[in-house]
Amino acid sequence: MDAWRDKTLLIVNVASRCGYTPQYEGLERLYRQYRDRGFVVLGFPCNQFGHQEPGTPEQIQEFCSQEYDVTFPLFSRIDVNGERAHPLFRFLKARKKGILGSESIKWNFTKFLVGPTGEVLKRYGSSDTPEKIGADVDRITRADSAGR
Repeated sequence: MDAWRDKTLLIVNVASRCGYTPQYEGLERLYRQYRDRGFVVLGFPCNQFGHQEPGTPEQIQEFCSQEYDVTFPLFSRIDVNGERAHPLFRFLKARKKGILGSESIKWNFTKFLVGPTGEVLKRYGSSDTPEKIGADVDRITRADSAGR
């Protein structure tokens, strides 16, 4: 994560065969709109929910590039829940719990907004669209840009 030190991050567990997959378009739009202010979307493919991300890393990257022109960083497929949950998602879930205090991620396209100091600022559910999150990103990146 050192590569993104001092950046505002939106960290998302993504999937290519999900009802929320069209959010890639909005995520890419957010990334392009705010990247000059130090904002980055980080996509982490996950196959834990309905086996909606079965592809290889190359297939996932190709799908995202061809279908949604994704240019933000995509990583190798990970688990976000359970014993094999990636340490990053363990950290995020512990800092910002979900509904009723649950740490468990319920579905694909759960999003975590992380400030430039590494503080987990907000957790968004799958149905929270990138367009809805845009106001938070704008406010945080504007404040960070002014403080530099």
